Amino acid sequence: MDTINKYQQIIEKIINDYAGLKYAHGQVERHTVFDREKNRYLLMIVGKEGNKMVHGCLIHLEIIDDKIWIHRDGTEDGIAGELLAEGISKEKIVLGFYSPEKRKSTEFAIC
Repeated sequence: MDTINKYQQIIEKIINDYAGLKYAHGQVERHTVFDREKNRYLLMIVGKEGNKMVHGCLIHLEIIDDKIWIHRDGTEDGIAGELLAEGISKEKIVLGFYSPEKRKSTEFAIC
């Protein structure tokens, strides 16, 4: 199995696991958005909490140049840890929600 296909399967598994979790309160659904052609993966929330409408992105990952970029991570424990547990090395994970300068101080890929 090539690297990109492996990354796609791991990312989809992780996001599907989160999509299966019930939202704590309100009538909020989780929607997965997988674009295998452009290697973009999202977990969206859509619904109502009381009288308030909610719509947002919990997770946004992208495969760019053989690395997994984490653009948005709204999870409690962090997607990076789950990617590591699946065998993805720190050198292949970019914390894209940080500036390039701040990425230099992490153990993960700069870009």
